[in-house]
Amino acid sequence: MKRLLTFAALAALTMLPGCIAGSNETSSASGSSFDEIVASRRSVRDYEAGVTITEAQVRTLIETSMEAPSWANTQTTRYYVAMSEEKVAAVKQLIGGNSRNTTNAPVMIVSTFVKGQSGFGRGTAANEVGEGWGAYDNGLSNAYFILKAREQGFDTLIMGMRDADGLRQLFAIPETEQIMAVISLGRRASDPRRPDRKPIDDIVRFY
Repeated sequence: MKRLLTFAALAALTMLPGCIAGSNETSSASGSSFDEIVASRRSVRDYEAGVTITEAQVRTLIETSMEAPSWANTQTTRYYVAMSEEKVAAVKQLIGGNSRNTTNAPVMIVSTFVKGQSGFGRGTAANEVGEGWGAYDNGLSNAYFILKAREQGFDTLIMGMRDADGLRQLFAIPETEQIMAVISLGRRASDPRRPDRKPIDDIVRFY
């Protein structure tokens, strides 16, 4: 009888909200909720030395970035991933003052988008934003990337300061692609302070 009661109690526990596989209350694989992942993400400029990140782990992040929406599903974002010591060092020489902010980052990624597709129809810009839609879609993809990285226990820094010509030559990036950002990937050595955010009423109007 005691065994039967114990089994019944365990069965009841598995039916509680958050215990059912696929429940909306279930937290992410890392044990953190989406809100916690967003709140803990930082632009990290101090990376832990000796951290190794595998190609398989980077592929997981990029696969997540591919779930981001894009204009007419054009999916124009491209990534060039430096993982060898030689390539990582070469990228760090092409990002100006940010080289000191990425000293121990084991992976450096160049983010681009294919020009003339996002925001265009039959070669003509759909509106005045033009190629800006490619940048917009690229930003969405990068946002998915950095949040997935945080969920997996990694940290990032998105950088706009870069030698585009040097990066184009280093990775043989075609002229049909616009180089946008360089993203460092690693694990934080210290916790950066969270910068203040503007009051929500400064950025929104409801009608």
